[in-house]
Amino acid sequence: METSNTLQKLRKFLEGRTGKAIGDYNMIEDGDTILVCVSGGKDSYTLLSILMALQQRAPVKFRLIAMNLDQKQPGFPADVLPRYFDSLGVEYRIVEADTYSIVKDKIPEGKTTCSLCSRLRRGIIYRTAKELGANKIALGHHRDDMVHTLFLNMLFGGKLKAMPPKLVTDDGAHVVIRPLAYCPEKDIARFARGMEFPIIPCNLCGSQENLQRQKIREMMEDWDRRYPGRTEAVFTAMQNIVPSHLADNMQFDFRGLTLETQVDEGDIAFDEPEIPLAGGVPIALAESF
Repeated sequence: METSNTLQKLRKFLEGRTGKAIGDYNMIEDGDTILVCVSGGKDSYTLLSILMALQQRAPVKFRLIAMNLDQKQPGFPADVLPRYFDSLGVEYRIVEADTYSIVKDKIPEGKTTCSLCSRLRRGIIYRTAKELGANKIALGHHRDDMVHTLFLNMLFGGKLKAMPPKLVTDDGAHVVIRPLAYCPEKDIARFARGMEFPIIPCNLCGSQENLQRQKIREMMEDWDRRYPGRTEAVFTAMQNIVPSHLADNMQFDFRGLTLETQVDEGDIAFDEPEIPLAGGVPIALAESF
């Protein structure tokens, strides 16, 4: 259990990281109504807690509505989140939809359910946001989620693609934001333990040990143990893309590249890149604490 002083420092760190992400990507503006999706996991509890704290001192006014989707999973404690939301005094909406039965009916036993489950959830969340007049939807994905998604898409999907910190929904009706984009998962986990959030496990998909995402998680955890700061370094790389040094003709005109084309040779790497270090870890990581 974190001490009170340590917990306050951790809260301050997470609030600072979240505030910076919100500012860097202009996630929240004056007059926004934000639907905060709360699943009952550590990430979404932390997201709501941090956004409520920032709301009190933000230079702009915005409305928060917490939302939970009760997917009718067997054993789901339906009373936990309403009681928690009431204790906070936050506006909220509980939406009941039996997506559990749909997923179980459509997905063969032993196959992963995440893809269909997430599509069903997404549709319900978008519909709820529209009903409530919310123009922004806040999700609890953090820095590690974004890095893991990058490797998932590279290794299993053949795409250099990750989770963006901000996006417009396909129907153009809402903006999805990920305010925890700069927050490390390990610090969110420590904060959640210290706050003693009433965690609700996901029995539908959380127990699927063969998930590709779990394999990526294990790979990154191994990298971070052996080479501290790797996750931070990868995330920093996601913010420093050089299309001319990749191989996508749609992103850079390689066909039109000639001797007459102006090229900054300072960006051309012939050897292994040097990573600036501070105390044995990448500078970007060292400066974040």
